[in-house]
Amino acid sequence: QVQLVESGGGLVQAGGSLRLSCAVSGSIFNIHTMAWYRQAPGKQRELAASISRDDMTAYAEFVKGRFTISRGNARNTVYLDMSELEPEDTAVYYCFASVTLNSGSYRPEVWGQGTLVTVSS
Repeated sequence: QVQLVESGGGLVQAGGSLRLSCAVSGSIFNIHTMAWYRQAPGKQRELAASISRDDMTAYAEFVKGRFTISRGNARNTVYLDMSELEPEDTAVYYCFASVTLNSGSYRPEVWGQGTLVTVSS
C-alpha cells in the first residue's frame, strides 16, 4: 500500500523556523499533488500549501510568504520550510498526497499521521 511519514515537528519560539519533511513509500506508480494541511486545537483542518506534479505551488493566505513547499529530487518527498513562525501556527501538520499505485488504482487522498508544531510566544 501507501505510507506517508512526516518528521520535523517540534517546539520553536516565535520568529523561529522549522522544516517539515514527508516521505511517501509503497507500490507507487506516480505521485500527483502533494500538500501540507494543518489542524489547530478546536479548529478544522486547513490547507497550508500544495505542489503539483510539475511543481506548481499554491499557498493559503495565512502563509503570507513565510512558508515554502518543495519536492525532493527523488520526487517522493515533500518539504515545508516555515519561517517567521507565530503562536497562531501551532497545529498538527499533516502531509497529503494523491497517488496512482502500480496496480493502476488511483488514491485521491492519502494522509500521514501528523506532526505537531508548537510555537511559543
